[in-house]
Amino acid sequence: MQIGLVGLGKMGGNMRERLRNAGHTVIGYDTNPDKSDVASLADLVNQLEAPRTVWVMVPAGDPTQHVIDRLADLLKPYDTVVDGGNSRWTDDEKHAEELSKRGIGFVDAGVSGGVWGLKNGYALMVGGEKEYVDRLRPIFEALKPEGPYGFVHAGSVGAGHFAKMVHNGIEYAMMQAYAEGWELLEAVDSVDNVREVFRSWQDGTVIRSWLLDLAVNALDEDEHLEGLRGYAQDSGEGRWTVEAAIDNSVPLPAITASLFSRFASRQDDSPQMKMIAALRNQFGGHAVESAKKA
Repeated sequence: MQIGLVGLGKMGGNMRERLRNAGHTVIGYDTNPDKSDVASLADLVNQLEAPRTVWVMVPAGDPTQHVIDRLADLLKPYDTVVDGGNSRWTDDEKHAEELSKRGIGFVDAGVSGGVWGLKNGYALMVGGEKEYVDRLRPIFEALKPEGPYGFVHAGSVGAGHFAKMVHNGIEYAMMQAYAEGWELLEAVDSVDNVREVFRSWQDGTVIRSWLLDLAVNALDEDEHLEGLRGYAQDSGEGRWTVEAAIDNSVPLPAITASLFSRFASRQDDSPQMKMIAALRNQFGGHAVESAKKA
């Protein structure tokens, strides 16, 4: 299958490679000419055969809106736009309505896998009309992990990004729990090998997970995380999750507390946030701040 891919950063670039490895033709465009296959969005569209599919992997908000507005002018009826970034689900509804007026289909795809997706595959949560989702199944099958799981048609437009938002909210709470446990272990005198305690949990325990594996990776690189500042950003999806919970009267105490803990990290050098920062760097390549030397 042939597809255009806009945005060739940490995830987009690896997605292009994974799709090509699976035998698909990918024409990529990025504002960085060193990464791009073509010189412009117009060139990308012109090289695609109808009906065209263009997958957008750029930051949520204005950057995504700009690309979709431009594609609306370039694409034709029966073409399809996929937003694979971390857009808010309410933006999906607006984009679908705008594109449908021109006969262009729209699919929202929540994508999880970070910098490890090239090797392990990407979990895909997709929203949109069945016609457009079915057309893209060869692409979804190539991107997802091997085996029966890793892809879901979650529902109508916006459902994919809503599901990914909730996924990220759960991720916030899980990372916070690991970070709190790590700080407590580090604080007591009787435990003198915290890293190996974490490693011992990787097999045979109910809290084993990929995040735990990544925590061990981070501790192998810096046993006490002394090189990191206890500061962690939030992607925005944690905030949206809490807002959605309020709108739907659903109590989310753990996710809400984990979000507020990140806010607190910006006021002090939090030991827990060293672990959160380390985990975000491990799975997503997110930037970390170095500890200030005395």
